[in-house]
Amino acid sequence: MKQYETIDTGGISFVSALDGAPGWYWGMDYTAGDLYEAEELYREGHAVTRNRLIFLHFPEGSLREPVKVLPGQYLGQPVFYEGSFCFPLVDFGQETVTVFGWKPEEGGTEENSPAPTAEAPGELTELVRLPLSSVKDCYNLQLTAAPLTLIRQGHELDFQLIWPEQGDFAIAPSESLDSRDGDVLLFSKWYEDPDYREETVIRRIPDGKVLAQLPGSLFTAPDGKKWVLK
Repeated sequence: MKQYETIDTGGISFVSALDGAPGWYWGMDYTAGDLYEAEELYREGHAVTRNRLIFLHFPEGSLREPVKVLPGQYLGQPVFYEGSFCFPLVDFGQETVTVFGWKPEEGGTEENSPAPTAEAPGELTELVRLPLSSVKDCYNLQLTAAPLTLIRQGHELDFQLIWPEQGDFAIAPSESLDSRDGDVLLFSKWYEDPDYREETVIRRIPDGKVLAQLPGSLFTAPDGKKWVLK
């Protein structure tokens, strides 16, 4: 029988490709659910078990874990921007939100470590630290690019720009953020009237004014170029 190589991820069994970083994949465990669910548990007085974020590089199958958080801290999903793997970390006890950037060591393709807490050669940088009070809540708290931006898309149709700009505006019920492109935000919006269709909505930063609505869905190619498919 054919033998298959194993990567010991410490229980993280699903990984996703990291857009813009060929060969790199990321995976996360959800010990207390997603970031918003972890926040709810903390506010209700429950102990929040930390979660983990790993990066895998192929074809050699090396594992990296650039930060090991403490109980009461929780990580959000990463994005790749200007050569760095960027991700938010919420510290519920200290009431802070920190955005980190990690640059792997040049040619960082060491042999795979069997340990789930594999070292992560490279440079870990704190990009910004904000008070948690600057965020309404952690519902859909995430990073997007480019440039790198911390946003929150609430469940009551409110959209919040947190960093580096600040702004609040309402969005449609069927609207969701796709990405940032310079001084605009690109949203996907769907309709059923009665047939299903999609639009790309272009909104101005920071007030969210609609600049254009293009028929079709937005697609970002591996080289980063954006296309509208209609």
